[in-house]
Amino acid sequence: MRIARFAHAKGMSFGVVEGEPEAGPQGLTIAEIEGHPFGQIQFSGARWALSDVRLLSPILPSKVVCVGRNYAEHAAEHGSEVPKEPLLFLKPSTSVIGPRDAIRLPIFSKQVEHEAELAVVIGAPGARRADRAAAERAIFGYTCANDVTARDLQRSDGQWTRAKGFDSFCPIGPWITTGLDVSDLEIRCEVGRNPEEMEVRQLGRTKDMVFDVPALVSYISHVMTLLPGDVVLTGTPAGVSPLTDGDTVTVRIEGIGELSNPVVPVA
Repeated sequence: MRIARFAHAKGMSFGVVEGEPEAGPQGLTIAEIEGHPFGQIQFSGARWALSDVRLLSPILPSKVVCVGRNYAEHAAEHGSEVPKEPLLFLKPSTSVIGPRDAIRLPIFSKQVEHEAELAVVIGAPGARRADRAAAERAIFGYTCANDVTARDLQRSDGQWTRAKGFDSFCPIGPWITTGLDVSDLEIRCEVGRNPEEMEVRQLGRTKDMVFDVPALVSYISHVMTLLPGDVVLTGTPAGVSPLTDGDTVTVRIEGIGELSNPVVPVA
């Protein structure tokens, strides 16, 4: 099932995306559900063509918990070792944006980079001190994410809060896919100025994670309580590179879909 959050003429709703993504947006519809998607899904009866609504970030998390250096080749490209335990940091909820929302380049940085990642969405009742089995039960679904990073600030600050925390630095979407086996999915990031000239910058597979998804959720839950709707970013493959004004960056994950965002300067 694919759960989206979307804006329409009457407000904002959650809905189930129907149809096959390969058919393109014109072939998809979205069926509104009552209330929040955690729990029993009940349809309101309202339905729209996907092209007639605006997709929003599929969830508004209380926090985004991120994992650094969870792919060995990405750690190597920065001259770092793979950590013996998951390396955690946070992105604020204010960094979250949705599909086609603009990534805004801050005036403080001259080197802003993309990081394509598989994102985990926590469901009810959340996770606290969960073992591996409980961690798996706590997962509601998965979506695409871009852990946008001001690389020069990450190096100069010595910690990652500012580099990772600017408004618009956490695009997620286009929807949450449930019931998906994420043990070996392709993750791809493309950057370009137009759809005909997109360059593949990152290409990896989730099987190459140092710590897999249940291990990450369990580990994090022993540090902090994961609430329903919280998001875990699971690390990025090698190939990160700078973004510039006028670029479009697209994250594609097998079995989920694609997340595209334009890159603009701060007004």
